[in-house]
Amino acid sequence: MDIALIVQTVTLYAIPVLFAITLHEAAHGYVARHYGDPTAWQLGRVTLNPMKHIDPLGTILMPLLLYFATAGNFLFGYAKPVPVDFGRLRNPKRDMIWVALAGPASNLLQAALWLLLLYVLRAAGVEERFWLAMCRAGFVVNLVMFAFNMFPLPPLDGGRILTGLLPWKQAAAFSRIEPFGFFIVLALVVTGLVGEYWLRPLMNLSGSAIEWLLTPIRLLLL
Repeated sequence: MDIALIVQTVTLYAIPVLFAITLHEAAHGYVARHYGDPTAWQLGRVTLNPMKHIDPLGTILMPLLLYFATAGNFLFGYAKPVPVDFGRLRNPKRDMIWVALAGPASNLLQAALWLLLLYVLRAAGVEERFWLAMCRAGFVVNLVMFAFNMFPLPPLDGGRILTGLLPWKQAAAFSRIEPFGFFIVLALVVTGLVGEYWLRPLMNLSGSAIEWLLTPIRLLLL
């Protein structure tokens, strides 16, 4: 095991990951407050301080253990979820959709900003491989977070969005999956089904869309 390579990889991904999880969780809390639930705001979770969103087990220990155990071939982790009292939202079923969508949307925006930064650095003649690689890492990390969180199974954001879109009867039945949703998703991740049939296709689609939207800027700069 190449310790130097591991340290370099952790250093390379640390900043993009911290930004990705911090803005993702803060976005949930901010939109929840906008629609009537100040719970996250009152608990100090609508903040850009990453320490408020890091879960010692899910954000640090689990990814590191999996990285060492699988030689970097499999990673999984999570941040400390922002508390949202859906009952305090002005229109719980409808507003739940916007609260859930806020996190993945923040990751799409960050992916676009990391790619834009890559174009700017290249245009400025920056050749330092570390910074260029960090921009690429930020682009990929946020695409992964967007695609994974949009998986349509509660408690992931995609599951909450689907719950909000379903009719009341079907939504109530579907929401009963939530206590087991994490374990179902974890099993699907381990078997590779999520990666093959959800993550890669959605990442390719969203990544291509961002690249297409930024094409005029890329052509102007480069």
